[in-house]
Amino acid sequence: MPRPSKYPEQFRRDAVELVRSSPDRSLREIGRELGVNHETLRGWVNAAKRAEQTSAGGRGGGEEVSPSEREELRRLRRRVAELETEKDILRKAAAYFAKEMGR
Repeated sequence: MPRPSKYPEQFRRDAVELVRSSPDRSLREIGRELGVNHETLRGWVNAAKRAEQTSAGGRGGGEEVSPSEREELRRLRRRVAELETEKDILRKAAAYFAKEMGR
């Protein structure tokens, strides 16, 4: 059984909210300000993210991907690769024609 936290639940929630609302400040800086080790603070933020994913039906619980989802991912990744290749070809062609028109 884990030992009880010396920090109240409301304090932890407020600390996580402070971290989220201060993207320009480091965890170390905020932890120092609150008197909490930055790794403890990181754990609270990660736990809050996992809790939100779980409550929102996300895959935070390590659920397996179904075979149909895996196949769709494969298909979509192939399509993305194909589109990126086409985009590169078109970009090179546009650069070539722009260079030729400039002569």
